[in-house]
Amino acid sequence: MQHQRHVGRIGHAAGRRRAAELYVRLLANAPDITLPETMPWAGHIWHIYPVRTPDRDLLAERLGARGIGTGIHYPVPVHLTRAYAAMNHRRGDFPVAEACADEFLSLPMFPELTEEQVRYVASVLQEELMAKAA
Repeated sequence: MQHQRHVGRIGHAAGRRRAAELYVRLLANAPDITLPETMPWAGHIWHIYPVRTPDRDLLAERLGARGIGTGIHYPVPVHLTRAYAAMNHRRGDFPVAEACADEFLSLPMFPELTEEQVRYVASVLQEELMAKAA
């Protein structure tokens, strides 16, 4: 039984990897967005597909209006969570972590995501980025 469960997970990882590779190809030249990077020697599971953009909230709203669900994972940097309150950190103490928390937007990512769906997300995202840049 244990083996069967892991075999299913391998299939899930392959589906996520296919979607991530397609996002990379389709969004490589998109303006005002930073894609995740991976090392050539590392395999990624792609639990989420986060992109970084300074207009995260606006893009999330515009994508949502066009039927594309997005997520904001980890919206609060660790040093500003209640778990670390005793350390008395303030906004500005870790500016890179804070910028990441403010700018990361997770695009749709699940093993059954089709090529057509990824192409739609990428197309709409690029349209919205171009409209914002104009």
